[in-house]
Amino acid sequence: MGDVEAAGLLKMDFLGLRNLTILTKAVDLIEQTTGQRVDPYKFPLDDKKTFALLQRGETKGIFQLESGGIRDLLQKMKPDHFSDIIATNALYRPGPLEGGMVQEYVDVKHGRKRPEYIHPICERILSETNGVMVYQEQVMRILNELGGIDLAAAYTCIKAISKKKEETIAKNREQFIQGAKANGITESQARDFWNLIIKFAGYGFNKSHSTAYALIAYMTAYLKAHYPVEFMAALLSGDIPARNFKKKDSLVEHLEDCQRMNIEVQPPDVNRSDVDFTVSEGKIQFGLAAIKGCGGS
Repeated sequence: MGDVEAAGLLKMDFLGLRNLTILTKAVDLIEQTTGQRVDPYKFPLDDKKTFALLQRGETKGIFQLESGGIRDLLQKMKPDHFSDIIATNALYRPGPLEGGMVQEYVDVKHGRKRPEYIHPICERILSETNGVMVYQEQVMRILNELGGIDLAAAYTCIKAISKKKEETIAKNREQFIQGAKANGITESQARDFWNLIIKFAGYGFNKSHSTAYALIAYMTAYLKAHYPVEFMAALLSGDIPARNFKKKDSLVEHLEDCQRMNIEVQPPDVNRSDVDFTVSEGKIQFGLAAIKGCGGS
């Protein structure tokens, strides 16, 4: 990848995502049961029912928000805005968790702590994340607006910090300190703040990446909140290819989730069941392909 970038070409990673298949399947099932074709891109991003589901941590089957730790974080954070979901994706990683950034974000959000800003520029950039440096883009803007480093160099600097390239870091440090002093900060404050940037930039997550993840997470949460039967049927169908019958698999977990949500899953029926899980009269019909030894064909 280094050679590709050095040649001036763009490297892209394309990831297959079964959650997109589950979304499509849920939309198809909703059309079958209600006659309406919903468009996930038109879901309102301030839906109370969806945020209530997230706040309760009922996010089994929700993209990126399934693990026990992240469900615990959602219950503590009580997200009530789309920006909180973007931040959750970026914060729930070893660095931010160990560095106390997650607790800081939650404490400021709930008014237990006041955010501290070294300069009005920082307040303008960091207020959306409760005073915590969460995204690479925020660090870039601080380097640019407070330290006078142009944006292309700020991007290179962030990459250098995460790869620990000392020469590039040292070159930008002096420029940052001079730029910060020109903005009315003392030299010692500027040096302390630079050390803070070095610490946080290593944890920084790409906001545009996190936002795309958050949107898919929100779409799946919205479907679970508003169309639980269709969503769970799509989710169970998505689990079929991954079954190995050796240990407790996700299909069993999601069947238990159906039980908790009072959704009835009918046992396999040769007259009513289809290949995948389907919905009929508000109940889920068991998919025949999910039975051991019974393939799709």
